[in-house]
Amino acid sequence: MTERVVAGGRVEEDAQYEAGLRPRSLNEYIGQYRVRDNLEVSIEAARGRAEALDHILLYGPPGLGKTTLAYVIGNEMGVPVRATAGPVIEKPGDLAAMLTNLQQHEVLFIDEIHRLAPAIEEILYPAMEDYELDIVIGQGPSARSVKVPLQRFTLIGATTRAGLLTSPLRARFGIVHRLDFYEAADIEEIVRRSARILGVVIDDEAGKEVARRSRGTPRIANRLLRRVRDYAQVRADGRITVEVARAAMKLLEVDDQGFDDVDRKLLLTIIEKFSGGPVGVNSLAAAVSEEKDAIEDIYEPFLIQAGFLDRTPRGRIATARAYEYFGLTAPGRDSRLW
Repeated sequence: MTERVVAGGRVEEDAQYEAGLRPRSLNEYIGQYRVRDNLEVSIEAARGRAEALDHILLYGPPGLGKTTLAYVIGNEMGVPVRATAGPVIEKPGDLAAMLTNLQQHEVLFIDEIHRLAPAIEEILYPAMEDYELDIVIGQGPSARSVKVPLQRFTLIGATTRAGLLTSPLRARFGIVHRLDFYEAADIEEIVRRSARILGVVIDDEAGKEVARRSRGTPRIANRLLRRVRDYAQVRADGRITVEVARAAMKLLEVDDQGFDDVDRKLLLTIIEKFSGGPVGVNSLAAAVSEEKDAIEDIYEPFLIQAGFLDRTPRGRIATARAYEYFGLTAPGRDSRLW
């Protein structure tokens, strides 16, 4: 899959910028006010009792700030954050080593936690619940289980696929929050903040233009801002005006809705090849030559949120708004399909 400028997932280029643009505290964290307010109470209560924070599960589409929020939580608790990812932990011993090295109240952050292997996940159960490891020594009849005590720590898990988490693992998280796509005003504020950090002069209308095409996703907003900054430096005087922002977006082929060629291809395939749907995700994936998981995790969430796509029991359906976007007339719908 080629890297898209409007993809919510992290690409290699993002890493060198994201650390500098991330907020350090809840006061600096923009948007997600319900989540932020709840975490503020939980953190203050844990600090007041000098206890470890409850284990936290953060889920939602990529690029909305789950990793950023994990580091903010660590900073607010005044403890380090040890970060890893589900696919990286290959052996039970890898996770056991991480857990035994954690100091009191420290945070272990596991991204893509839904991709943990079952054998590794089982180690987490007693670690999260009783703060101890069950280690089996020896083999066969002489094997015995030894319990190793752990410091009281906080596990923060992040996932784009909360439905893939097993029930026993999900039940062990005391705090569960979903991160939603950001409101336009919050994305505009993020663009202005990032521009200040990057030392870029941007007009208010230009900031709105970048925010409008950012699909409600901070990572995309910051990526677009960097691309527009490059355009302003090379094709203008360095200042980002609304004209410069629009010209840069035209060059990037990102339209007013924040759609790129992949989004347009996906919607047109449903409309033209499958008569607007319903179409199953496997058939759709084959038709657009994309992975099924990529469609479900990356493309669909925003298209559904923006009202261009519907997910029904029979399959995916292009909405009337999708037809209007292409200047087409939507056919009448059989109510039994909805």
